Amino acid sequence: MKPNSGVLLLMLAAVALPALAQHGHQPMHSHFDDADKWSKVFDDPKRDAWQKPVEVVRALSLAPDSTVADIGSGTGYFSVRLARALPQGRVYGADLAPDMVKHLNERARRENLPNLSSHAAAADDPKLPAQVDLVLIVDTYHHIGARERYFGKLRASLKPGGRIAVIDFRPDSPVGPPREFRIAPGRVKAEMEHAGYRISTEHTFLPNQYFLVFAPTGG
Repeated sequence: MKPNSGVLLLMLAAVALPALAQHGHQPMHSHFDDADKWSKVFDDPKRDAWQKPVEVVRALSLAPDSTVADIGSGTGYFSVRLARALPQGRVYGADLAPDMVKHLNERARRENLPNLSSHAAAADDPKLPAQVDLVLIVDTYHHIGARERYFGKLRASLKPGGRIAVIDFRPDSPVGPPREFRIAPGRVKAEMEHAGYRISTEHTFLPNQYFLVFAPTGG
């Protein structure tokens, strides 16, 4: 079955996401200057059928007062859901595109989510304002350059017992970005191991993506 046009747009957008270019190119923020337009793609309700956000948040097993960072947060598809699920906690969005950061902060105010804020990231540093219990990276891992160095540095942003969850498209998925942009889960595990992490959990319920959770080695 071919994906509908909304899903196709979302998959194509996954390739263009400015959140940290894989090959060292500068991000092209102009592609995402109209966050209101992109919200119709990223936050399309049809996405829920395959992204399974309720199940993802449940599988993360977060304490009610957890602090979470959503790297590559965009218009807030997961950030908003996390903020609603963690009213006693705190959620930080991080994105390279200024208009996405502005959009998500405005959305948090509009939807009365005082525990959610979005922050401007750099290509080599998400610039999180505080240490977190969990970093969530959805459809963004394959955009990050110098990943082993990036995630090695990110370890300092984790609280004791902190984790990193990576969700991205499988190489054999019938939908998603072009295959040359996809990274196999085995390679993700190897890169994360070199960056100082071990796989702690692997979920298999997403139809198009792998869902890997890592903890710092020795943590």
